[in-house]
Amino acid sequence: MNQLIKKRIRMWISVVLLVSSTNWTKALAQTRAEAQTGASESLTLPLAVDLALKTNPLTRATASGREIADAQVQQARAGRLPQVQLSETVINGNNPVFVFGSLLEQGRFTQQNFNLPLLNNPDPLTNFRFGVAIKAPLFDQWQSATRMKRAKLGQEQADAQTRQVEQQVRFETLRAFYGLLLAQAKKEVSDEAIKLAEADVRLSRDRVEAGTAVVSDLLAAEVQLAEARQQAIQTDGDIVTAEAALNTSMGLPVNTPQSITGQLVEKKFDLADQGELIRLAMENRPDLNRSGLMARSSEIQVQGARNEFLPRLDVFANFGASRHNFASGSGDYTVGASLTFNLFDAGRNARIAEARAAANLAASEQQRLNNQIRFEVVRAYQQFVSARERLKVAERIIAQASEALRITQDRYQAGLTTITEVLRAETTLTRARLIVLSARHDYYVGYANVLLATGKMTDVQPFIS
Repeated sequence: MNQLIKKRIRMWISVVLLVSSTNWTKALAQTRAEAQTGASESLTLPLAVDLALKTNPLTRATASGREIADAQVQQARAGRLPQVQLSETVINGNNPVFVFGSLLEQGRFTQQNFNLPLLNNPDPLTNFRFGVAIKAPLFDQWQSATRMKRAKLGQEQADAQTRQVEQQVRFETLRAFYGLLLAQAKKEVSDEAIKLAEADVRLSRDRVEAGTAVVSDLLAAEVQLAEARQQAIQTDGDIVTAEAALNTSMGLPVNTPQSITGQLVEKKFDLADQGELIRLAMENRPDLNRSGLMARSSEIQVQGARNEFLPRLDVFANFGASRHNFASGSGDYTVGASLTFNLFDAGRNARIAEARAAANLAASEQQRLNNQIRFEVVRAYQQFVSARERLKVAERIIAQASEALRITQDRYQAGLTTITEVLRAETTLTRARLIVLSARHDYYVGYANVLLATGKMTDVQPFIS
């Protein structure tokens, strides 16, 4: 019988382990499938920005800042509400005053307690007292109102900080995204240059073997091929670095593989003149808005410190029950109001001076930020104009380099020029293509930088082809 029971127990244990193992295997397979699906999904610019806004540590930090501001508002609002305290105390002693008062509180004072020897040398007494104390401010020198105003300004500062960080994250993600596109495009150009150089090496070798070219032509072609391969190696490293930058902006591990969709195609961005951009920045920059809110908060702090010269009015009520045991006792209450006026407070003037200094600091910081924003707009605008003009020149160069290569190749086929001229033309074309790609990348990023400088980096839709 015992053997049969043990056999059944082992059988049930085996069944449970088998079911658990099967579920775990399915869960692991599902997780791997989801990971592979996520890795194979092509990443677009809007998707990358959305992901960055959700996972970047800076956005999470600003969300915590807003929660802190909300909590400060609740604390300021609570200052207007009454405070209620419950207490339970127990005291034992034979102090004559304590015994006399406790007997009165407990409602047990009798004629016998007027006995002078007992009054002077009473027996020890235990007094249990339960109390409820309520205190409410009727006028607190406007301190609650001051704290409430500053807390609400703190909420607005947190919102401005959130908008500023979102624009910064959006810009950094866009720059990293197009940086990766640039690196991949350079890799394609480098690979094409390698194929072209390999063809030149084969052609030169055939001509040397046929006796129609000299060995130096073959050596020159091989040097061209080595340089192209070095360029390809450099672009491989650039791609890895660009992927790491994009992952960092999205709050992902730097080695997360990425497959992105997009091209650095020809595109035209329209901008207002420099003066209009500065005006827009003064209206829209979140950090300038936050600086103004800080200045207002400091001014309110100064007024709050001055209000400490006013009197303070509170009302209070106390309810209690004293007893010599847990079964019986006597209740009592007191209600009243208190008016407090600080005739001398050594720290009050220091607090006023501190508040004034903070207000002056905030005003100076606001002025400094005004100047800094104007400079940033000018710099971003000039960088954008420079990138736009360089792109125009580069696009003309690539057309000329292509035509020059075609003519040189035809002359080489006709035996009218040397392989050296062909290689030089190929190098010029490759360099021109790389210059166009870099200039187009700078043009895209330059426009985004202008939007960031003017506080208008709120969407990446203008960059979508």
